[in-house]
Amino acid sequence: MDTLTHALSGALLARATAPAGETRSTPRRVAAGFFAAAAPDLDFVIGFLGPVEYLLYHRGPTHSVLLAPLWAFPIAWLLAKILREPGGWRALYVVCLLVLLGHIAGDWITSFGTMLLSPLSDWRAGLGVTFIIDLWFSGIILAGLVASAIWYRSRLPAILASAVLVGYVGWQWTLKQEALEFAAGHTVERGLQDARIQAYPRPVSPWNWTVFASDATSHYVSHINLRRDAVKTFQKGDGFVAMLDAPYRPRAQARWERIARFGEGGEGAPVRAAFESPALGFFRWFAEAPALDGVTLGGDCVWFLDLRFVNPGHDWVPFRFGACREGPGMLWRAYERADGPMGKGDQRPVD
Repeated sequence: MDTLTHALSGALLARATAPAGETRSTPRRVAAGFFAAAAPDLDFVIGFLGPVEYLLYHRGPTHSVLLAPLWAFPIAWLLAKILREPGGWRALYVVCLLVLLGHIAGDWITSFGTMLLSPLSDWRAGLGVTFIIDLWFSGIILAGLVASAIWYRSRLPAILASAVLVGYVGWQWTLKQEALEFAAGHTVERGLQDARIQAYPRPVSPWNWTVFASDATSHYVSHINLRRDAVKTFQKGDGFVAMLDAPYRPRAQARWERIARFGEGGEGAPVRAAFESPALGFFRWFAEAPALDGVTLGGDCVWFLDLRFVNPGHDWVPFRFGACREGPGMLWRAYERADGPMGKGDQRPVD
């Protein structure tokens, strides 16, 4: 979830849980909820250490349910000083803890997931029902905050908005089950008995999904809209939102694309060797749908991406890594491929 939505959700949760009939302290409580809910994302600074460190530790210790009670103390203490809370940090501790847990839940429902049990475990939990930036999700929060500002003496608008938000996520879960059922039907048609079925939410509409049927050698991928009756066309000038939305086809007209995990024919063995090298251990831990992204330098650089971050209509793909070596028999070394907004064809060593 994006940081602004986290902060707004913290403000909404703070208002919804405010003591009934107490209005004088409400502004401080809501402000504390706003800032405390954004605090876990301060771990973005890990990215300055390198892209591998970002993958390994982003949404780690600051997003742990085990450490949330500990983090709530310094956050409450600091906000009590800034907001001049008469009751001190004790007056803000509970609300800070609640919104920290709300932040963790907001990341848990996305496909990127979060390490709930850090530092005891690097298991990354992700419900995978909500896209990282969901305007409907954010809109429900904003509507609740606006209503709370209008009827500022009552916490009922914030409570109702919070309930609608939970219901919206529950509804998204049912949509994911629909997408999974569609993908399962494809595996039966193709005879892919051992295929792993996955479904990931996509931008613009809660009905947009990318589904996967994956076996040991290939991913079968389809971009679908669960309610669309006709293929949506896109023409230049239709706008960015239309560009992102158009590729998702009705289920009856879905197209499946086969993407090889390790390439085709003779290139498969060296590609697999690069993928299984110690240099890419971090990527194997992180990627849920790894696939070959290309081979350069005569086969001495092999690149991979995670298909769950490939969005049709959007050229840039994050988290693209590879392994390079100076020649056959030499050790592989990890590199980042920086095509896109942050680079044009650059490759940087990351070890």
